[in-house]
Amino acid sequence: MKTNRIRNLVAGLVTTALAAPLLPAETAPKLKMTTEIPPEITTPDSVETSIGTLHLSDGFPDDATTQKVYDNLDFQRGVQAFLNAMPGAAVTAFRPALREHGGMDGGVIIFEEMMNSKALWLTANTTVVYYMSWLDTKNGPIVMETPPNTLGLVDDHWFRYVCDFGNAGPDKGKGGKFLFLPPGYKGDVPEGYFVMRPNTFGLWMAGRGFLINGDPKPAVASIKKHLKIYPLSQAANPPASKFTNMSGVPNNTVHANNFHFYEEVNEIVQEEPAEALDPETLGLLASIGIEKGKPFAPDERMKRILTDAVAVGNVTARALTFRPRMKEAYYYPNSAWFSNMPGGSYDFLSQPGVRHLDARVLMHYYATGITPAMAMKMVGIGSQYAAATTDSEGKGLEGSKTYKIHLPPNIPMKDFWSFTVYDNQTRSMLQTDQPFPSVNSTDKGVVTNPDGSVDVWFGPSAPAGHESNWVQTVPGKGWNVLFRLYGPLEPWFDKTWKPGEFERVE
Repeated sequence: MKTNRIRNLVAGLVTTALAAPLLPAETAPKLKMTTEIPPEITTPDSVETSIGTLHLSDGFPDDATTQKVYDNLDFQRGVQAFLNAMPGAAVTAFRPALREHGGMDGGVIIFEEMMNSKALWLTANTTVVYYMSWLDTKNGPIVMETPPNTLGLVDDHWFRYVCDFGNAGPDKGKGGKFLFLPPGYKGDVPEGYFVMRPNTFGLWMAGRGFLINGDPKPAVASIKKHLKIYPLSQAANPPASKFTNMSGVPNNTVHANNFHFYEEVNEIVQEEPAEALDPETLGLLASIGIEKGKPFAPDERMKRILTDAVAVGNVTARALTFRPRMKEAYYYPNSAWFSNMPGGSYDFLSQPGVRHLDARVLMHYYATGITPAMAMKMVGIGSQYAAATTDSEGKGLEGSKTYKIHLPPNIPMKDFWSFTVYDNQTRSMLQTDQPFPSVNSTDKGVVTNPDGSVDVWFGPSAPAGHESNWVQTVPGKGWNVLFRLYGPLEPWFDKTWKPGEFERVE
């Protein structure tokens, strides 16, 4: 009985204390242990912020303020989830097209007559033979026999580099056998393979075959002859891979920019080992309801916040991509040309242990594929890229205007150069009357000036006499361009040669 009386007395005192108004710090009584409190560690009862006025009572937020800051916290985390998990969503976005057209379970999609603008792919080009497949090691190790003289790569499900194959790979362009082991694999590993131990079960494979005298057929024949993908368990009698020609077939491989984006990310979290991603990012995703082993089912409030967050995240990514604020992204002073992989690091480490977050967003929102070969200086090998979204006056490129660009003599490439035009909305090839929205040095009709320089025009109609060096644009649509050098030479790297700017033609 005595214990109960004491418990009731304590409960009554606590209730009274909670009901009593809290005294502001400046009116609190001076007691024996009172010391001077630094003002920077306290919070006023009214705080003006970008999300409105926040109300507290001696440091204790009221109900409305508590709800407001929690809504804001969920919104911030939704935006950061969009920016940080974008690489994974970009990989997952390939799978619907691969499933529909036979690019899974050992099947391969291939663009036998090259890719045209009916394919919605981030900044793909029209000058190589693309081929692609999804590798899945959930049921055991997978073997991939690769063709010679290609440029290929394998990335994991979070869009991190696994390996190169072909000209920049360990097979040195001769073709070889690659073995991909599941995460945590402890079985025997046979000899005779280039062995890879990725952190995810799902793997994205993409390769490029090269034209010979403008003809894709030799590359297609070589890829079909040599490329095989099969389980290690079938290595003694490997099956032939099935190829699906995708040239001219409409398909979409671009991730969503609305609420569905979070559902794409949830696919990866549910399918892949938690160990495949760092705890910080997994915690970020869990904070908005994306957590392994649990359904992603946000309530009405959370879905409204995430819909807002993905809208802001999307526009943020567009600003970082089309109007980069990173000085190191630009190749030359006062120029529109910038790198789609700023800093020259395929893992976006601007310095040891420090991730360049803006550079990662730019790359993954704009382009596809992660490999050191895209960032390293390799004279005469691989490829280099320069993007432009503005003209010589810093204005966005407009489909209703005509522009001219000048490439000085001695264009620094061993293989070929190309311009490809992309729609600002889709970051995929601009859809016009031209199936291939590009001009490149493999085009037999391209006109070269007597001094070896080249002029290229971009506009809604061809300038008279320059039809062979013209790319069509669409009035009312914004566009951007990638300039590519295959087999780049030293003058590109030391910047003694540079492309001109986009000049408006009146």
